[in-house]
Amino acid sequence: MSLRLTPPRLRDVVALCCAAALTAAAGCASGAPAPSAAKPDAAIQAVLDQRAQAVLHHDETAFLATVDPEATVFRASQQQMFGNLAEVPLASWSYRLQRTGAFPLAPAADTTRQVAARVEFDYELRGYDSTPVSSTAYLTMTQRGGHWYLASQTDGEPAGRHTDVQLWDQGRVTVVSGAHSLVLGQGGRQALGPYTELADRAVPVVDRAWPGSWTGKAVVEVPGSEAGMAALLGAEPSAYQDIAAVTTAELHGRGSAPADRIIVNPQAFAELSPLGRQVVLTHELTHVATRTATTSTTPLWLSEGFADWVGYSTSGLPPAKAAEELAADVRAGRAPQQLPSSADFTTTSAGLPQAYEGAWLACRMVAEQWGSGALVSLYRAAGKEGTDAALRATLGIGLDAFTARWRAYVAKELR
Repeated sequence: MSLRLTPPRLRDVVALCCAAALTAAAGCASGAPAPSAAKPDAAIQAVLDQRAQAVLHHDETAFLATVDPEATVFRASQQQMFGNLAEVPLASWSYRLQRTGAFPLAPAADTTRQVAARVEFDYELRGYDSTPVSSTAYLTMTQRGGHWYLASQTDGEPAGRHTDVQLWDQGRVTVVSGAHSLVLGQGGRQALGPYTELADRAVPVVDRAWPGSWTGKAVVEVPGSEAGMAALLGAEPSAYQDIAAVTTAELHGRGSAPADRIIVNPQAFAELSPLGRQVVLTHELTHVATRTATTSTTPLWLSEGFADWVGYSTSGLPPAKAAEELAADVRAGRAPQQLPSSADFTTTSAGLPQAYEGAWLACRMVAEQWGSGALVSLYRAAGKEGTDAALRATLGIGLDAFTARWRAYVAKELR
């Protein structure tokens, strides 16, 4: 996982990447909930199936029929959530009961039966997702009058079991479509429209830089606040101060191809210049495109540097401006001796801006001296063979020689 904080002086040109998780919600079909069985799992799954069908068929009555009629506050929030989904173009929506007894429940106040359930929730956006977004929900199921109902999705929190948060849990979702992008967010179409323009411009740039099999589409989520962004990622709001955007591309396990999202921090994003906003979206979309080629053997200097190389490719910025912090270090006699390590990319690293800048220069050097095709080949090879072997196979030099060449390049470009 990697995070990039926006350096105060480079806030107009920095892109950020992180990991994050996406969430659980609820849904149903038609009619009353299924009657209970001797073993509740089958009956609970039937209720979940009904909810899913209700969401897909926009049937609010059937959806609410699966909610405990005695859980009035929860029922009201579920009705609101259902309304928040009205514009979302869903291709699929499903639940899979993983196990019951997933967390301890307090005794019911009456004679009703309660069961804790761990549920996997999947959904896909029509025309954009080729694989589902998956998340986990911790639900309380209540049996009343021979029927099972959903009564809560927060009872697991005291035991450390948190249901993931989705955008529609935070408010009504507005959807804006572009030529290559889909933007979902809180706020009006006028506020969300610029994100489609940025994403639509980024897609062809990424396409040229990364020839290969990726969707060629961007899904961008814009919550209403920085706190909303943090909630979508399951973190404290303070963790994302000054972070303009993140991508979920690095969270779901390297080497697979989940449905990735670019999640925007609207407060930090608003502070960027027009150029900075374009660089951010292009950087994040590059992570989505390179998803299937990125593995645990891909060094962060290569994955982050490549994303910045693509992001800056149309910026026209000279190296000393794009790598301002590192340039200051070089002029002060503090030129880097080693390529950035994984630790250099942590949010607590004092040299975080320099890590990104050094990584960008490494990829820029490869593209200039060996060609952009060699840089792409290096990226793909590093995900399979490791850094030294990939360098030897694609550039003809090992890691030590590459590092020495990079040091010289940094000194020349930033002097």
